[in-house]
Amino acid sequence: MKSLTQLIGLALAVLPLIGSAQTGDSDPSEPRLLNRIVAVVNDDIIVHSELDKEMVSISAELQKKDTQLPPQAILEKQVLERLIVERLQLQLAENSGIRIDDTTLNSKLQELAKANGVTLTQFRSVLEREGYDYARFREDLRQEMVINQLRRQMVGSRVKVSDQEIENLLATLESSDQGNVQYHLAHILIAVPEAASPDQIKTAQQRAEQVLASLAAGADFSRTAIAESGSQTALDGGDIGWRSLGQIPTLFVEPLKPLRPGELSELIRSPSGFHIIKLIDQRGGERYVVNQTRVRHILLKPDALHSDEETRIRLQQLEQRLRGGEDFAALAKSNSQDTLSAAKGGDLGWVNPGDLVPAFEETMDTLQPGQLSQPFKTQFGWHILEVQERREHDSTDEYKRSKARQLIRSRKSDEELLLWLRRLRDESYVEYRLDS
Repeated sequence: MKSLTQLIGLALAVLPLIGSAQTGDSDPSEPRLLNRIVAVVNDDIIVHSELDKEMVSISAELQKKDTQLPPQAILEKQVLERLIVERLQLQLAENSGIRIDDTTLNSKLQELAKANGVTLTQFRSVLEREGYDYARFREDLRQEMVINQLRRQMVGSRVKVSDQEIENLLATLESSDQGNVQYHLAHILIAVPEAASPDQIKTAQQRAEQVLASLAAGADFSRTAIAESGSQTALDGGDIGWRSLGQIPTLFVEPLKPLRPGELSELIRSPSGFHIIKLIDQRGGERYVVNQTRVRHILLKPDALHSDEETRIRLQQLEQRLRGGEDFAALAKSNSQDTLSAAKGGDLGWVNPGDLVPAFEETMDTLQPGQLSQPFKTQFGWHILEVQERREHDSTDEYKRSKARQLIRSRKSDEELLLWLRRLRDESYVEYRLDS
């Protein structure tokens, strides 16, 4: 288990709005001036004790980072401004009906504890030993979750990412070091003479096909290149070294794209003959390969006329008909209440991990191609599914586009959040009383 200090540090890193350690009951002899009003925020107030607790927390965090503290007055004003903006967001969330119930809050607490490698009970004990009131911690976390939900609602809907923006970013990355991928290639050429006759071309193609079949069966590429290749690199075992995409002959670029290290291309025709390339390795770029499943299903939903149990029984009857040999696509078209897939015989196409709800994927992952599931339930209703095929799919291009979209959305969200918070602040009634 992490040390107590590390655990608290991680918790605070995840919860930027949380961190006010409790200092115990206030001394009755202390002047009441401590709780004077330091700001009026619309129809709410911030008192000095709130500001003081936040000052203690922020100062401690800055000292942990070896950051030199600014003068007290400047830090106090900055901290108060943050409290004001937080209070404005909580007010708007309240007026918008945003709530975080105890079930959702408890789930988040479990998630935090798990991320730190402890149970929730241990997490609570660590917080309390470090001087944090657990009930206060829960409510601070609830407030942060409320604010995050408000931001998604107010800012997230305003952020749009166009296909052109994605293309522009990908082009920029490709032309910079971030997009610089190099390929280590080997090459065999089965040459044809200049102005070759059809018979000569046919003979060369047949020879090239034999060489490719031999390589696919496990023959050594270097030895084969030395023996068979008509290329200048034949005596190097066909090795043409590391090349960037711009240095690779144009006719090799498209055949190279689907290859993974160790794989061979199909025959590539050029005026000089028939080429075979092998991707030995690559560096400087991400490749993202996923296990895809092609699956089809039938969905039945409980409704006013059919209870949950009746729906399950109806699906069991369909399952028996399928196991009896009836056509899945026909039954899906006539029975499934997933209208989009029903029109295609229940076919959901090739799906990636994470595309479907967990309960569906868990059932799907237990089956082999050709197997039919028993009826099972998700939040959408009762399903039967059949796994048709599985494959490894190189989703690098889709992955890059997804990452580019996330990068653009994140940048735009940050910009939009700053604008939105500034508008919220400017349009609200705020009165400073810090110096009074």
